[in-house]
Amino acid sequence: MDQSLGILFQIYQSLLVVALAPLLTGWVNQCRAWLQNRTGPGVLQPYRTLRKLFHKDAVIAYNASPLFRITPYILFGCMWLAAAIIPIIAVDLPFSPAADVIALVGVFALARVFIALAAMDIGTAFGTLGARREMLVSFLAEPALLMVFFTASLISHSTQLPRIVDALAHHQFVLYPSLAFAGLAFVIVLLAENARIPVDNPSTHLELTMIHEAMILEYSARHLALIEWASSLKLFAYIAVGIALFAPYGIAEAGDWRALPLAMVALLIKLLVAGAGLALLETLLAKMRIFRAPEFLGTAFLLAVLGLLIHFLLGA
Repeated sequence: MDQSLGILFQIYQSLLVVALAPLLTGWVNQCRAWLQNRTGPGVLQPYRTLRKLFHKDAVIAYNASPLFRITPYILFGCMWLAAAIIPIIAVDLPFSPAADVIALVGVFALARVFIALAAMDIGTAFGTLGARREMLVSFLAEPALLMVFFTASLISHSTQLPRIVDALAHHQFVLYPSLAFAGLAFVIVLLAENARIPVDNPSTHLELTMIHEAMILEYSARHLALIEWASSLKLFAYIAVGIALFAPYGIAEAGDWRALPLAMVALLIKLLVAGAGLALLETLLAKMRIFRAPEFLGTAFLLAVLGLLIHFLLGA
């Protein structure tokens, strides 16, 4: 494979994810509005919001430390890196070897630590409340996510996402019951990690229920725009991981550059279906109390472990 061509496609994917992420968020919001019999703001609303925020002047608390100022850039960089290295159009891009599932969890954890510290930096009650709730959710969600990744890694004998995709999509077609349980666990983790209903409501500012919004109340202008963009990138990254693990069909095989146009079409279709499915789940489910979140995420962990045990016992 031509190395320069591979670098060009890697740059293309990196720009593609950062451009499509707000569109995916807008699609989810629009689908949810349709399901609730509302008109909705349109799929392009996140872009208009980002444009408005970038043109405003930032207001920063007088006691804010440098950590508070650099956190939006670190958060955006981590989410962009995570979304850019996940194989979504081809498995042999130059950054593909960096897409290790354990390292991916570490990137998500790094971003979470910085946003939690920044939320507590100003010293407001809401920021500290949101940071504590965020760490509670992550403490329960990360083990379940790792169990999901381990199930796919045992099937493909690798922790690298490109090899997992290659093993599941480009070899003999096999149905794995263990992946069915892992898929259910992954959906629960996706809802929790991206502050979606039933764990959190991304469109509310009620102090007794909010988690993610409580941590970013002190941000404004470009800083808030970067955080919102990073949230869209995180949702895109999680859906891209789900596609790579459970619906990898259509991703171009190593060296087969002629299949890239078809891979792009397949990606767009999968994103449309995944966004509509997420909106449907949020419409059908109700926001639960924060004290019910451990039970919800504990179910995800048990499902993931059950999938792992099925693979060990039955080899399927």
